[in-house]
Amino acid sequence: MIRTVLLAGRSGLHLRAAARIAEAAARQPVPITVRTSQRPSAVPADSVLSLLSLGALCGTELILEAYGPGAAVALDNLAALLAVDPDVIGA
Repeated sequence: MIRTVLLAGRSGLHLRAAARIAEAAARQPVPITVRTSQRPSAVPADSVLSLLSLGALCGTELILEAYGPGAAVALDNLAALLAVDPDVIGA
């Protein structure tokens, strides 16, 4: 299953946001990967360093992938986090 989301964070996918995403991804029942259209190689969503390596800026289209039981809910959870600017909500 594939889900596409635009990164909402004004500061891009910085350390605090990446840590928040990685923590949420680690709690999901299936492994999730993330890639951008500029970087076709997917990285594990539960790795802060891997997420930072994407160099994703605000407005970057992120492509999330997960397969297996619970994949749809897992992708919904991560997509919801990525679609909110953590600098605005103070996360």
